[in-house]
Amino acid sequence: MNRSVQWLSRGLVSLTLGALSFGAHAEHISMETTSASSIIGIIPQSMAGYWAKAGVDVQLAMDQTLTKSLLKISRGSLDSAVAPTLAYEQLKEAKGPYASMGEKARESATSVRALFGMPGSVYHPIVWADSGITSWQDAKGKRIFIGPPAGSANAQITALLQAAGLKEGEYEAIKAPWGAASQSFQDGQSDVYVAALPLGSQTLSELSLARKVHFLSLDEAQANAPAGFGMTRAVIPAHTYPGQDNDQSAITWQTQMMLVVRKDLSDEVAYQLTKSYFEHRQDLASTNALLGQLAGMQPLEGVSAPLHPGAVRYYREAGISIPAELLPQ
Repeated sequence: MNRSVQWLSRGLVSLTLGALSFGAHAEHISMETTSASSIIGIIPQSMAGYWAKAGVDVQLAMDQTLTKSLLKISRGSLDSAVAPTLAYEQLKEAKGPYASMGEKARESATSVRALFGMPGSVYHPIVWADSGITSWQDAKGKRIFIGPPAGSANAQITALLQAAGLKEGEYEAIKAPWGAASQSFQDGQSDVYVAALPLGSQTLSELSLARKVHFLSLDEAQANAPAGFGMTRAVIPAHTYPGQDNDQSAITWQTQMMLVVRKDLSDEVAYQLTKSYFEHRQDLASTNALLGQLAGMQPLEGVSAPLHPGAVRYYREAGISIPAELLPQ
């Protein structure tokens, strides 16, 4: 019987299966993602056993800053990582957290290859139901949490606020690590908490039970995310959370992600990572309500980096059309 061994040490989850199950030829690769409770943390954790059965032993490091993980990929010091679509675009253009790197950032981007896209977190714009803030316009002059200082979320949440009618300078931007954001909101250090969490998050369910919450909503005219920011339209239905006071669905945005690897990762490993994911994503969707989107998501949705040849091999075998701009040069 296959044995799964899992342990946590300083943010590192090593997910392996016994040598007798997979022989001496299993490939060992490193992978980084963000928090264990996020969608993009749950997906690789859930896939680890399937990947192991395909002969790829994944060492998964959690709670990482994904903009830094992408840089490690580009420098060849990390095998694979979940990366925001926006972060890759910023690296390619030497913008955002990579602005100071200049031409080195653009050169680094050429060493990144993608395998497939995956859904990211839904931005939940939260206020207390008794705060008097019921719309984005009510949030003018208020303190709004917009993500960690070094992450891509700053640009995405700022774009969300701008679409909602709030220009920079019309609110006080609060930046802090994700892990501290919820407690900071509960302590009254921010008026609006834009949380990046999966739809139906247990964390938000518990928060709303302690005190009723309200989610700020975009109008339909504001619903489409601008190109180049790695986001797509999302909806938080009424009554998703027990203490949610919205009578109607709240319109917001969701981040787009992709699994990226270093350019010189072996074709076979890239192929097995991709093939196994698509063979088992329906299993993931049916066994975890937070992953329900996986079954219907388009394979290359959110992918902006060139595909690894191993991934190209799988897509061609599966009869999946590949846009010319995603083919490796």
